[in-house]
Amino acid sequence: MDYDLAVIGSGWAGFNAALEAKAGGLKVVLIEKEQIGGTCLNRGCIPTKTLLQSAKVYSLIKKSRIFGVETTPPQANFPEIKLRKNKIIQQLQKGMEFMLGGIDFINAEAKILSANTLEINKNRINTNFMLIATGSKPLELKGFKFDGKRIVSSNEMLDLEEIPKSLLIIGGGVIGCEFASLFAALGSQVSIAELTPQLLPGVDKEIAKKLETIFKKKNIKVNTNTDAATLDLAAYNLILVCIGRAPVTEGLGLDELGIKTQNGRIIVDEYMRTNIPNIYAAGDCASKICLAHFAQYQGCIAAENIVDAQHLRKLNTFGIPSCIFTDPEIGTVGFTEEEAKANNIDFAVNKFDFMGSGMARVIEETEGFIKIISDKKTDKALGASIIGPRATELIGILTLAIQSGIKASNIRDTVFAHPTLSEGITSALKQGHGI
Repeated sequence: MDYDLAVIGSGWAGFNAALEAKAGGLKVVLIEKEQIGGTCLNRGCIPTKTLLQSAKVYSLIKKSRIFGVETTPPQANFPEIKLRKNKIIQQLQKGMEFMLGGIDFINAEAKILSANTLEINKNRINTNFMLIATGSKPLELKGFKFDGKRIVSSNEMLDLEEIPKSLLIIGGGVIGCEFASLFAALGSQVSIAELTPQLLPGVDKEIAKKLETIFKKKNIKVNTNTDAATLDLAAYNLILVCIGRAPVTEGLGLDELGIKTQNGRIIVDEYMRTNIPNIYAAGDCASKICLAHFAQYQGCIAAENIVDAQHLRKLNTFGIPSCIFTDPEIGTVGFTEEEAKANNIDFAVNKFDFMGSGMARVIEETEGFIKIISDKKTDKALGASIIGPRATELIGILTLAIQSGIKASNIRDTVFAHPTLSEGITSALKQGHGI
C-alpha cells in the first residue's frame, strides 16, 4: 500500500496531525501499537482529571453544610470512581475512531526500514512522508525500580484496586502534585519528597510556595530538598515515582536509519523536521515540553508543512499555557517573575487575591491569587500565573492576550461580567484593586 503520509503514534500529536493532513488532501495511514489516544487519553490527562473531579465532588459534599445543605456522611466508592474513568476513556476512544473516517488505522507496531518504507505485521508499506509521534513513558529512578505493586509509576496509579492508606510520592512536579491532591482528598496519608528547593520546579516561586502552604493545611507532608533514599520507606503502603518522562523511541529503527537523537529524544528543527528531509517528529518523543496541547500544536505544524512545503510554518514555543489540576488549580503562561529577571526585563507585577472576589466567596474557594507580569516599556503582557478556583480556565484569557501581544492596559480596560472569577484579571491591573 502506498501513502502520502504515515503517522506512527495516535496520541494527541499523531492523531491531530493525521486529521490535518487528511484535510489537506493527503492519503494518510495512522499506526498505533497500543490504544488509540496515546498517553493523554489512556494514561494521562483524561483519566487523572476524571479521578480528580470525583475527588473534588467528594470534598465539596463534605463541606456542604457551609452552603446550608445537610447530607449524610459521604463515602468515596473507589470502584465506581474507576468505572466512570474507564467509561469516559472508552467514549472518547470511540469518538476518535469515528473522526478517523478517510484515514487508514492500523493497530500494530511499526519499524522504519528506510526513509520511505515501514514494516507493519511483516508487511511493507510505502510512504512519501513519515511523522513519528510515539510519545513518552514514566522515567525510572535508580534504587526505585518499578514493580507494579508497591513501587509504581503514574500508569499503575490509575488502576489501583483501593485507596492506599499511606502514599509516598517521589517527585513534586505536576504529576506528583496532582496525585497528592487526589489521594489526600480521598483519605490517604500523603507525603511528597522533592529533591529541589520547591514544589513544581520551574513554576513561579510564589505560586509554588502558596501550593505548599495549602497542601500542609490538607495534611500533605511536603519535604523539599529531600532525597527519597534518606526516608523510611517501610512507613508507606505505596510509593509513586514520578520524576519525569522519557521519550519512547526504542525499536523504531532510528539508529539504523541515522535519525539524530539526544538522550533518546528525536532532534527536530523549527519546522518539526528531523535530519532526514521527509521524516518529521512531534510530541513528547521530540520535545522537552511534555504537554498534550503542545503536542497537538506540533503535530499540526508538521502536517501543515508536509501538505504545503512552499509555505513552511515555524513552531512558536513562547506563550504556551500549562495547567495543573491540583486543588486549588494552577494555570501559567509566558514568563514567571524569575524568568523576567533572568532576561533583564524591566517589568511590572500586578496581583489580585481571590479573597477579594465576590464569586470566589460565593463558591467558597478564596485561596489563591492572580499574578500578571508586564513589560514596563511596552506595556505588553509577558506572563501570568494563577493559583485558585478555575485557574486552568482563567489562564486562557491571559494566554490569548500574551500570544496576541495585547497591552496590560487593554486587558485592564476590558469590561468583564460581574460577579465572575474572570473579573479578578482586570482587578489585578487596576490601581488600588490588587494586592
